[in-house]
Amino acid sequence: MSLHHLLRRPVICVVSPHHSNSPGRINYTSLTPYKSSTASQSLTSILIANRGEIALRVNKTASQYGITTTTVYTEPDARSQHALSSPKAVNLGHSSAYLDGDKIIEAAKVHGCTGIHPGYGFLSENSMFARKCTEAGLVFIGPPWEAMEAMGNKSRSKEIMIEAGVPCIPGYHGSNQEPAFLRSEASKIGFPVLIKAVKGGGGKGMRIAMTAGVFDDQLKSAKSEAMNSFGDNVMLVEKYITTPRHIEVQIFADKHGSCVSLGERDCSIQRRHQKILEESPAPNLDESVRQDLWKKARTAALAVGYEGAGTVEFIFDNECGEFFFMEMNTRLQVEHPVTEMVTGEDLVHWQLIVAEGGKLPLSQKEIEAKISERGWAIEARIYAENPEMGFTPDSGRLIHMRTPSITETVRVDAGYIMGDEVSSHYDPMIAKLIVRGPNRTIAIQKLHSALEQYEIAGLVTNVEFLKAVCKHPSFVAAEVETGFISKHKDKLFAEGPTAPEVYAQAALGLLFLEAATSQERGAAILGIPQSGFAAMAQRRFWGFLPNRTLVSNETAEQSVGIDVLETGFFDITVSGTPTTYRSVASSWEPQTRKVTSFFPHTRLETRVIDDDQGNLTLYQQGQQFRLRCATPKWVERALGIKDTAHSVLAPMPCKILRVEAKAGDHVKKDQVLVVIESMKMETVIRSPQDGVISRIVHQQGDLCKAGNALVEFEELVEPK
Repeated sequence: MSLHHLLRRPVICVVSPHHSNSPGRINYTSLTPYKSSTASQSLTSILIANRGEIALRVNKTASQYGITTTTVYTEPDARSQHALSSPKAVNLGHSSAYLDGDKIIEAAKVHGCTGIHPGYGFLSENSMFARKCTEAGLVFIGPPWEAMEAMGNKSRSKEIMIEAGVPCIPGYHGSNQEPAFLRSEASKIGFPVLIKAVKGGGGKGMRIAMTAGVFDDQLKSAKSEAMNSFGDNVMLVEKYITTPRHIEVQIFADKHGSCVSLGERDCSIQRRHQKILEESPAPNLDESVRQDLWKKARTAALAVGYEGAGTVEFIFDNECGEFFFMEMNTRLQVEHPVTEMVTGEDLVHWQLIVAEGGKLPLSQKEIEAKISERGWAIEARIYAENPEMGFTPDSGRLIHMRTPSITETVRVDAGYIMGDEVSSHYDPMIAKLIVRGPNRTIAIQKLHSALEQYEIAGLVTNVEFLKAVCKHPSFVAAEVETGFISKHKDKLFAEGPTAPEVYAQAALGLLFLEAATSQERGAAILGIPQSGFAAMAQRRFWGFLPNRTLVSNETAEQSVGIDVLETGFFDITVSGTPTTYRSVASSWEPQTRKVTSFFPHTRLETRVIDDDQGNLTLYQQGQQFRLRCATPKWVERALGIKDTAHSVLAPMPCKILRVEAKAGDHVKKDQVLVVIESMKMETVIRSPQDGVISRIVHQQGDLCKAGNALVEFEELVEPK
């Protein structure tokens, strides 16, 4: 087979756990390696300046081409999958060292690398880092630093786009950063306005000011977050479109003057200005508008002499049907697998071809032909976060994880396996789930089915929330906009009562777990031979309390009683319902931790995972339930557990950035109390009530664990 034909063969890299039921090593589908025949500089060894799933993704692709790889890691990531994936790995040191460009370049030189792949995030859009790589004689696997500098600054990029005839959102992009001046410019534009860091990305350093009255507070918060994330707090102010869609175009350019569009992605389903669902093609988009978007994206890239992978992002106004240039991401995007699914092309492979001086493998006409054949693709980002608490990030050990079965149309790009720790130092994304179907309806159905196969315990995730989005009628009808979640929050977060069978299965699971560790109990419950007499033939379990911030929304304790009739048969009473099940046949599979019970009306299989701290996670019929064993009040008093009813608690492990109140203050509901930072994201903690503050528990700079008190209120005295 000729090299020409090899260059046209589609190659897709899938990063996933070894098996959907296994906690084992990272495994991949096979790739067909091929090299560019027009390389101006050969890539024989590269350093991957990133972490997690993108580092694994680049590592595998490069390795398949015979390119030696070196990965880097920090102290918190010492045992991470990407750190263990390559023959050479360099410890950069402290948690923020992924941003130390000089150290990374030196590591690349020491290990004989000829190039550096920056992945996304961190240094991927840092033009100075790209320039230093070039000056050090290393191939930067990305665009020229001049193009990055031009497009990385949001103010300058808009000037370039206006000159090139690409429509832009009205706004102020100048150098005057005085708050009063910016507020006056916002008034000229007209509220609401979007305040955004000129060097920002990923939703960080971005705030919406709905009125002039909140502008200064939002500006202050955006500047603080931008400085913490990017080392720069220069802001621009733009008109905020109230019903926008976020549509972006994947472009690729080579060193020979060719530039192509590989389709568009709709990324409108967002929270905290960050994407959680992306799909291609964009639904309900007129074909003439689609072609115009592709053309304008290519124009944007050619205007700055672009090379490599890039994404041109547009805001599409649902009300008027017009689109405006928003920004250009001069790197590979998190959601690039969506484009790979609808084109059949490996974009990391394309990056390597361009970096070596090769020509783009496909023409625009060939790309469009492939897109028309391959249907629809959707990506869901699996995050460690709590949707019910404003999508605050979570961290901790993955004590249990099962992923969907991998097929040609179901892909999982993951950076973690069971047993790994999701660190509070970095972005809380655990994996990306990507599916493809012949049309949007089937793609959504496949996504929901795959999400039902996901099981993650040990921390809170957004999997259940993603299922709710998939089932929402407006999403199914493609009525999407960036405000989709807030617009439909009542239905997306609505929860019915937890069925009594869930509590019954949870109690049976705990009973079986205890029985497995006790000979006497095991004899009566599991039929294990015993010595002596069956003194524990009966056992009652009490006090299952759903965590109201998670799946179940009940506020009262549910008591579950179990009477052992004979081996494998039980009477079960859920007193809070009240419901009693007579002579239920039930069995336990220790290896899978699954309870199988034959209730009078149905058979149920439920996996029961406990964390040894009273927290239970159940998986039953494609749904997750989180429960907690209630601690009796007398035990709390004996252990000195403090009542937190009058405290504001930290929603996640965090650092205290600012304290906006003091002891003795009379505060109103929703008044700002504390500003915290976790995973490079600022969160404003507001007062849940009118009241008087009795104590500020943590001060600026303190580190705080999740669930610890931040602010304590004086106890409210009800009027007589």
